[in-house]
Formats: sequence, C-alpha cells, structure tokens
Amino acid sequence: MVNPIPTSVKRLWEKWNIRTIILFSLTMQAFLILASPLRKRTGNKFVMFLIWSGYLLADWAANFGVGHISSNQGNGNGKNNYLLAFWAPFLLLHLGGPDTITAFALEDNELWLRHLLGLIAQVCATLYVFIQTVPGNNIWIPTVLLFLAGITKYAERTRALYLASLSSFRESMLTEPDPGPNYAKLMEEYSSKKDARLPTIIHMTAEPRKEFKLSNSVKKNDKEMDQIEVVDHAYQYYKIFKGLIVDIILSFLERNQSRELFSKLSAEDALRIIEVELNFLYEALYTKVIVVHSKWGHLFRFLSFGSTAAGLGVFISVDKDGFESVDVILTYILLGGAIALDAIAMFMVFFSDWTVIGLDAKSKKSNSIWIRPLRKFLEWKNPKWSKVVPSKSSSDDGSSQGGLLSLLKRCFCCLCKSKKVEKINPLKDYMVLSTPWLFRRWSQSVSASNLVTYCLHNLPKPIHEVDNIYQVHLWFRKALQLSGRGWDKIIEKLGAKDFLDEINHVTHRKLNLKLWRYIFNEMESKLSDAEDEEILSHICSARGEYVLKERVWEGDVSKLIPYVTDDEVTYDESLLLWHIATELCYNSQSVEESLKPNDDREFSKILSEYMIYLLVFQPTMMSAVAGIGQIRYRDTCAEAKKFFTRMELGPGDEKKACSSIMNVNTEVKPVTVKGDRSKSVLFDACILAKQLNEISEEKWKIMSAVWVEMLCYAASHCRPETHAQQVSKGGELITFVWLLMAHFGLVDQFQINEGHARAKLIVGK
Repeated sequence: MVNPIPTSVKRLWEKWNIRTIILFSLTMQAFLILASPLRKRTGNKFVMFLIWSGYLLADWAANFGVGHISSNQGNGNGKNNYLLAFWAPFLLLHLGGPDTITAFALEDNELWLRHLLGLIAQVCATLYVFIQTVPGNNIWIPTVLLFLAGITKYAERTRALYLASLSSFRESMLTEPDPGPNYAKLMEEYSSKKDARLPTIIHMTAEPRKEFKLSNSVKKNDKEMDQIEVVDHAYQYYKIFKGLIVDIILSFLERNQSRELFSKLSAEDALRIIEVELNFLYEALYTKVIVVHSKWGHLFRFLSFGSTAAGLGVFISVDKDGFESVDVILTYILLGGAIALDAIAMFMVFFSDWTVIGLDAKSKKSNSIWIRPLRKFLEWKNPKWSKVVPSKSSSDDGSSQGGLLSLLKRCFCCLCKSKKVEKINPLKDYMVLSTPWLFRRWSQSVSASNLVTYCLHNLPKPIHEVDNIYQVHLWFRKALQLSGRGWDKIIEKLGAKDFLDEINHVTHRKLNLKLWRYIFNEMESKLSDAEDEEILSHICSARGEYVLKERVWEGDVSKLIPYVTDDEVTYDESLLLWHIATELCYNSQSVEESLKPNDDREFSKILSEYMIYLLVFQPTMMSAVAGIGQIRYRDTCAEAKKFFTRMELGPGDEKKACSSIMNVNTEVKPVTVKGDRSKSVLFDACILAKQLNEISEEKWKIMSAVWVEMLCYAASHCRPETHAQQVSKGGELITFVWLLMAHFGLVDQFQINEGHARAKLIVGK
C-alpha cells in the first residue's frame, strides 16, 4: 500500500509542528495589532477578509499549539519538555489577543461567556503541561511569570467582550434607581399637621440642573476648534448618545444641551466631533480600550509587561545546557515578540483619544514635553480638506478602471484601491476630505451605485470598446465560450455575484465639503420648527414631503408630492423613482447646462447614487425601511436591460440610454398597461423626470432637498446596532447623518422630562 505522505515529510512535521505553529501564532498577533485598526479606515473587502482570516487563525493557532504541547509532553528529552512547558504560556498570552481587536463583529461580544470557559480550559491545560515538568524544571520561574502575563491578557479580553455586549452596554447606561421623595413619611407629617389645625402646604422646591460646562464655552465663530476641545466634547456626548445603540430613551434636557452646542458649531467642527465620537464607540465595542484605560487596567498592564520583561531577564541567566539551540533562539523570539507587542500596545494607549480624557484641565492647557507629542498626534488625526480640480479628460460616465491592473490593485493593495473617476463638473473645483490614510478615523468616502450604468454594463459589447474592470468578465466568458447568461449562472452558483457586482459597479468618492455643509444646513434650518413636538414628529417621518409642502417654491410641486408620501408609494419605491429620475434629468441636460456650475445638481447626483448603493449593497442598513426594495430593484433592472437591448445600447451609452427612455410616450401610466405583477418603476420614474423638467428653474434645488430628507429618513429608521456594526467597516455617511440628527434633536428618542424639584412641607404660623 502506497503511503500518500512520505515518511520524511512526516518526520519533518513531527519535529517542527509545534515550532511552526507557535511562530505562526506570534505572526498573527503582530499582524492583528498593526492591521486591525485599518478596518475602521477602509471598507475594502480584501482588507476585511485578511483581518477576518487573521482573527480566526490567531485563536485556532493558539488553541492548536496548546493541544500539541500537551500531547507531546513526555516525548523526547526532559530538558526539551521544560521549553515546551515554557512555550505554553506564550500561547495563553496570544489567546488574550492584541489591544486593537477583541471582536471582529458585534455578535462576537455576545460570546464572552464562551471565552470565559475557554480561559478556564486553557489555564487548566497550561497548568497540566507545567505540572508534568515539576520537579527538575530549571526555568519554572520565567514559566510562572509568563503564565501570570497570559492569564492577565486573556482575562482582559474576556472582560472587554463582556463590557461590550449589548446587555452590559445597556446596563452601563442606566442610572441608580431613584425612589423619589418619601411619600408615605411626608403624608404622615402632612396629616398630623392638618389634624393639629395648622396651616400646611406642600411646596415644590426646584433643584439645580446638571448642565454641561462645555456647552457654554463654545461661541459661534470662524475659528477652528482646538483638537483637545473636540475630543472633550466628543467624549461627553459619546457617554450620552451611546445609549441610542441600545434603545435608551434620552431626556429633553440632554437634547436641548446638545442642540445648543451644535447650533453654535460650523459644519466642519460638527463633523470633527462626530468623527471622534464614533471612534470612541468603535473602540468601546471592538477593542480592549475600556478595560485598559482604567486604574485596574493600568495596574494589570504594568503587571503583564513587568512579568514578561522579568521572564526574559530570568531566562537569560538560567543554564541552557541540554536545550537545542534552535529552541533557545525560538524562545528569545517569543520573549522579544511579546515585549515588542506590549511596547506597541502602550504606544497606542498613550497616543489615544482616551488618554486626553484622562488628563486634568491644567495638563490639557499646558504645553509640556509630555503633552506636546499627544497634541501633535491629534493634529495629524484632525480631518484635512484639500482642493480637487477634476481633469477635463475624465470619463463622462465615471467608470474608468484601468482594466486588469486596476483589479489587481483593488485586490492586493488597499492603499492603492481603485477609485472610479468622480462625476463632477470638470469646470468646478471643490474641497474633499484628504486626511493621511494612517491617521483617519473612518474611510472618509461616499460610495455610489448607478442603476442605468449597472444595466448597461451587463449587456454585450465588443471588448475593445470597454475600458473598465468589466473587461475581465468578458475575457473569462470568451475563454470559456459562455454566454452572458451562462456566466451569470456560474457566478451565482459560486455565491460571488454580490461580491463581484460591488467590485465592478460601486464607485467611491471622497466626502465633499460643500455636500456636508449642505446636509448640515438643511438640518439646522429645521431646528426652529422642531421646537413643536408635533412638527418634530412630522419632520422625523418625512421623506421628501416636508420640504415640498413647507417651503415656498417658484414652480408647482404638487405633482411631485405623490412620489414621496406613504399613502402613494413605499420608501424603497420612492427611492428608486427619484434615483432614476435624477439620472434621467442629469444625462438629458444640454451641453451648456452641464458645463454651468450647479452644486444642487451634483448633490442630487451623489446622494442619489449613494442611496441606491445602500439599498442594493448594504441591505442590513435599509432593512427597516426597504420593504421589497431588492425585488423592485431587480425587476427594474430586468426591464431596463430588455429596453436597452432592443435599443442596441451597451457600456458607455448612458446619455443615449437616458435620452431613449425620456423619448418613450408615457401618456398612459405603466401600471395600466403592465398590471402590478412586475414591480419595475422604470417608466414611472420617466414620468417623474418629465414633471421635474417642467420645473426648470428650481428642479435641482428641489431634488437635492428631497434627497437630503430621504437620507435623513433612512438614517433615523436604520436599526442603531447596524450603525454600530458599520463603524468597524470603514463607516458610512448615513451613520454620521444619524448622529448629527440626534445632536440636533431630530429623532424620536427624546421623550423623558427629568424632574428637577423636591417636595417640601411648609407649616404656616
């Protein structure tokens, strides 16, 4: 019988398996501590896959290593067994994981009890390995020291997971129970005074309110807020608004204080505060920061680092006769790696927003040698805006990808991730977020998808006429002699359709300063109306009708209202209608009109494509409001492809496609002809586009205002935990909008009026 694995390979594996696994485990720790912060800075799928793989493999390697050490104990010479026992605590240390990642997804925090049981099991396994070497083990002291460090690290991780679980997160938001005044005792005294015929009244004495000292320190001016002040404000509001994640109802007092501060801020400063606030949320939910930044955390971190350093010192001094030289070298690598990882972790702890929170007021104002590096680091992390002037030679449809080279860049280098050319007027410069990549707190980009472009790119066209990443698909199809339908079936069977669609058809733009200011100003303009609770409720539930009804427009907008109200269309239907209508209006404009700068036109275009991206590629964020959005989108795409095929259109023919749709006679409503079996809204959107074109003067102002309201509606109706999940995936503009709405009090989670009075019994003479 032929042995499939040669004996030499088996012997090599038996000799090197433990050494290989333990080195691999150390490598995974180094990779995670450096790479895991990248996931809040990018939504790149390949980067996410690498971090997810490292997260799973790190735990597997450590568990596998402890098991192998336990099973191999007693084999070979006794001296070598002592080193095996010394290596086991290192794997326990690795199971504790780096400070920069405790959970990959929000659901991992709910498994804290499993990690607690894992801690107990691994401690027992490590003790079992160690006890087998006693007596006679001359390196038992460094083994015990590393064992203490390993328990500390693993306990830190388990504690961090517990604190970040939603039940614990909710518990941390609850205040001490307040039974109120002693009603029974007060009424006894009241009755006794009344019985004594003494004039007695119950008087309510007002108590001083708990106000934020920070709110009064901000004045409306053009000067940029100091970065330390930004961190202070962000932390104060993080402590309040993190309750939104677990559906804690906040008080009107908290709403008013937040609204007072943000009404004094510029749009840029508001973005800076929200950015830091979401960073606090990310670190609290996905890292060890809550455990580390505490008195006990500092003590245990000192204990862990001190134990590792002492273990290295003791190991250097012990007699190593009888140890294999390669194992001694490996042990030094493990000790040096553990100390290096702890040093990196302490560096990250110091240069952290949480360190600023721990400083007293005097230290924050000083410019000492300890504060200067921290202040400088915060300046590097401060959002930077830079001017961009698009080239006149930019692709009109924004789809230039650079073929196979772009695909390789997308897959293997997130730093060079391909960005499709932005569809911005080439004659107009604009400011975008451009913070250095390593210092970003989020991806700073706005994703986009386009239904018309998507449908055209799935139609056949000669390869030499296609200048984008779609070439790769066509090459594969030609090599395999597959039709488009056959290729699509293979992709669907492999479960890769959504993944490839996102690579091929999602563009990424840097956040435009003018767009952010516009969103900020649109919300701020509703503050005066929001003082009335009934109007506030209407604002929170509006998805376009509020701006259409409450603002004065030059044209007749009454025909547009049925396209944004609940009685007429669902939200997902409204979103698709306005997206296609925006695209039709955008591509059917004259050359003179397209060359004329128009911010509202560009805002409408960006928000329209962003909302479709959320509907199609981020369905969990839209699940509360999307309804049958996925079905409606697919049916609309099917009708569009059928129409484009009949018109012999393909990739790059966006303007022709939109012009062809607009030329269709729509005197009779589509539902009258087709019935309601198909959920397509292609030609209903054509009717809307024609009605918008009739309002030639202000159509883009109307459309941009409607799109902001649609974005706000989706943001406020997205489940809060979904926003929390998104901060670990590069972040989304919709999450920033949601938190900005909360700060302006434009959400319905402010319902409790806090009492600020106590009853006092007053007896007259």
